[in-house]
Amino acid sequence: MRSRASTVEFTPPVPANGAPAAPQRTRSDADTLKKLFPYLWEYKWRVLAALSFMVGAKLANVGVPLLLKNLVDTMNVKATDVQAVLVVPVALLIGYGLLRLSTTLFAELRELVFAKATEGAARRISLEVFRHLHALSLRFHLERQTGGMTRDIERGTRGVHSLISYSLYSIVPTLIEVTLVLVLLAVKFDAWFAGITGIALVFYIFFTVTVTEWRTQFRKTMNELDSSAHSRAIDSLLNYETVKYFNNEEFEAQRYDENLKRYRKAAIKSQNTLSLLNTGQQLIIAIGLVAMLWRATQGVVDGRMTLGDLVMVNAFMIQLYIPLGFLGVIYREIKQSLTDLDKMFLLMEREREIADMPGAQPLRIEFTPAVRFKDVSFAYDPARPILHGVSFDIPPGKTVAVVGSSGAGKSTLARLLYRFYDIQQGQITIADQDIKQVTQASVRQAIGIVPQDTVLFNDTVEYNIAYGKPGATHAEVEEAARSARIHDFIASTPQGYQTMVGERGLKLSGGEKQRVAIARTLLKNPPVVIFDEATSALDSANERAIQAELRTAAQNKTTLVIAHRLSTVVDAHEILVMDGGRIVERGTHTQLLAMEGAYARMWALQQSSPDA
Repeated sequence: MRSRASTVEFTPPVPANGAPAAPQRTRSDADTLKKLFPYLWEYKWRVLAALSFMVGAKLANVGVPLLLKNLVDTMNVKATDVQAVLVVPVALLIGYGLLRLSTTLFAELRELVFAKATEGAARRISLEVFRHLHALSLRFHLERQTGGMTRDIERGTRGVHSLISYSLYSIVPTLIEVTLVLVLLAVKFDAWFAGITGIALVFYIFFTVTVTEWRTQFRKTMNELDSSAHSRAIDSLLNYETVKYFNNEEFEAQRYDENLKRYRKAAIKSQNTLSLLNTGQQLIIAIGLVAMLWRATQGVVDGRMTLGDLVMVNAFMIQLYIPLGFLGVIYREIKQSLTDLDKMFLLMEREREIADMPGAQPLRIEFTPAVRFKDVSFAYDPARPILHGVSFDIPPGKTVAVVGSSGAGKSTLARLLYRFYDIQQGQITIADQDIKQVTQASVRQAIGIVPQDTVLFNDTVEYNIAYGKPGATHAEVEEAARSARIHDFIASTPQGYQTMVGERGLKLSGGEKQRVAIARTLLKNPPVVIFDEATSALDSANERAIQAELRTAAQNKTTLVIAHRLSTVVDAHEILVMDGGRIVERGTHTQLLAMEGAYARMWALQQSSPDA
């Protein structure tokens, strides 16, 4: 079983304006517990009931050695006293059995009562992390490592269960039991018994905490290497086709093995230090146990203690020895759980680069809206500006196309309209409302897009089309598929609309995936539509057929078309030619050809190519 530790460092995202990131900070264990407490206190009555059952279980557990002492001492009666020989031991034996049963019963009642609180807290935290990840900016998701992040979330969720289980079910009960035993030993015998036990506990706890803190560095390294290996494996499997294209299976295996080798070295070092910790713990416990039994045996020989007292002291030591033997493991697991949970909490606290303004209202659209870019300048990185003072209008119900060479900034326009990023200068409006002043959800609800690179969910064709309108009927899905000219293909497959598309839609061809994307956008039926190279993966025959459907879909809608093939935008009401992040030409297809500029040159070049 792998022992893992996670880092507790938090690196804030790079701000959109390119300002330097804030310094890393570290959260203490106490801060992590404070963060977790409100999730549990939501079930406060269950928490209090669980604590009550826990105290009852420990009282019953401590009562067992006391009853065992009386049982042994009663065996000193004369053999001729039949009633004493039969009745007293039988009653004590029944009481002994009931106390043992009570210990288990209270423990199970505690588990039963508190299970809802544990699972409820874990569910709420996991859901908040999931929602927060969707709320983070596109920049974060482009930079993240999927494998490492999913491993952090998995560990954090498991850490909630482990932390609650070990702290409430192990540490607190052990402290209660130790306190009760120390008081009983001091009251019934002398201070030496409590002193020996107390000294052994102090040494044990000091040794455990010191060595565990020292071991944390090795477990932290182990955890980082584990996440690295996992990320490497996920990345390689997601790019399965690329690996096959270049015949690099062995290369990928070697890279993965390098990560596994480093993990193995860290795991061995961690295991060696664990063995040192366990040996030291058992040595301290053994010395304390021998000292206690020597003191008790001496008391029996001197006549100060009965044989039952010796049995009781031994039983107490065994009861303490069992939880103490696990105390080191429990402390390590609690420490690990706090670290894992902290990693997930820090992910939850990752600041949103793009956030709604306080009091932001939903976008109000009563009629087909106009879209306006006014003097927009933008850079993903301050050192590399992408757009320079871009201005254009898309009148209500009209189509504006943007063409230009790769890297001119065409697709960036779509990302900014969706508000995946905030612009550094200028203004973008929909229906005369600045998209920064309204909620992001309402902006994205008003826009539909057919992206250049379509990624589908690993689900059915019907699910992927219906994703444009959750809750859509099968008839609506089928109508959208017909409009996108993909219904016949779906109907020809053995499972029809229940056909699984595979991871990221890899079971479908590029053209089929793009038609699914068109279908789900048609199903959404938004007032603003973006076609980002919507037919780039289609052959000429299907492109012409789809173009007719796209024109129908764009009727009475405000449409932004981003295109490489100029033949797809000749009917646009206005065509913008971009170069180097600037609009260099604008006009209709006929006007641009008459200018004999950049657009005319691109048109001539594409008309002369065989696939134009």
